[in-house]
Amino acid sequence: MMTTMIQDTKPVTMLVVDDDDGDAKALERAFKKSKIVNPIHRAIDGIDALHILRGGNGQPPLPRPYILLVDINMPRMNGIEFVKALRDDDDLASSIVFILTTSKRDEDKLAAYRLNVTGYIVKETAGRDFLDFIELMDCYWRVVELP
Repeated sequence: MMTTMIQDTKPVTMLVVDDDDGDAKALERAFKKSKIVNPIHRAIDGIDALHILRGGNGQPPLPRPYILLVDINMPRMNGIEFVKALRDDDDLASSIVFILTTSKRDEDKLAAYRLNVTGYIVKETAGRDFLDFIELMDCYWRVVELP
């Protein structure tokens, strides 16, 4: 099986925004199992993710293009608050965001889509659901043009 990278033209950096170590590791394993070698970074909540995206303290901003995989239920700044902060920031407003969460609440889905997320995926079982999600992303990015 060949090693692939989501989107052939430029490497797409992934930023996983999730406070759950188990889910973050399962997602990384799913990328490896699918032979997708995109760079993966992790933030433990929205505040941490904003620091990574903007850079600072001697660190450069996260290189573009990137895809954000965001959980909703996190401490300090949850996923909905984080996406709202992105949309309110001129430099980050066009960020591509997938919500990847255990929340099935209609209020969360509506709030996310009102903030123009690319997709809302409910994770029920870490292994199979993450592999399905990676396959979906791989197909999606083969047809989408990134700036």
